[in-house]
Parts: sequence; C-alpha cells; structure tokens
Amino acid sequence: MIYLDTHVVVWLYAGDVQKLSSNAYKLINENDLFISQIVLLELQYLFEIQRITEKASIIYSDLSDRIDLKTCNKDFNTIVAGALEMSWTRDPFDRIIVSNAAIDSNVFVSKDQHILENYKHAIW
Repeated sequence: MIYLDTHVVVWLYAGDVQKLSSNAYKLINENDLFISQIVLLELQYLFEIQRITEKASIIYSDLSDRIDLKTCNKDFNTIVAGALEMSWTRDPFDRIIVSNAAIDSNVFVSKDQHILENYKHAIW
C-alpha cells in the first residue's frame, strides 16, 4: 500500500508517466494505490484556479477504473492531529496528505523536495 501526492495523480491521469522517476514508476506498478481525501480537495482547487482542466471527480473516477486508485478511510481526527505536528510546512494540503500516510508509516510517492526531506517514508 502506497500513497500518492497530488502531482503524481495529475501526471498519471494525463498519461505523463515519463515524469515519474523509475523508482516511483516501479512502486506504482507493484502496490495498491491510495490517496488522502484531501488530494481530491486539492485537485478540485487546482481545477477551480485553472491549473488543471478536469474536476477532481473525473480524475478520481478515471484512475479508479484504470489503476484501481482508492481513497483512504483513516480517521480524520487522527490525520489532523498528526498534521498539527508537521511544522515543517505552512501548506495545509501537504500537512494533511503527509499526515495521512504517516499514521501507519506508509510509503508516500512525491517529487516534492520539501516532503522528501521531512517525511522519512517519502520516495521519489
């Protein structure tokens, strides 16, 4: 079980797998894939500010069908409690998304250097 960062979800949806590192590509192909519910909110935000061209629901539905992407159902109170301790970033999306993976020390696939430096189970 691995968790995906928002930009990874966008690249997978667009078919931009060449943007993935070979390690990330291998992990994605060999594991069950999950996202935090907050990734859906961030995708919708990106759509609303016109950084991506599809709504979150369309992206999620497509990737759910194509690669069996799932959303996590971990307790949100526990996720937020963990996010409160992540003072290394001011980005609320990153705090919650990483906290979601950190609850069970899950691998988190991200190219974000700040996350890679601060979450020991982040992989690129």
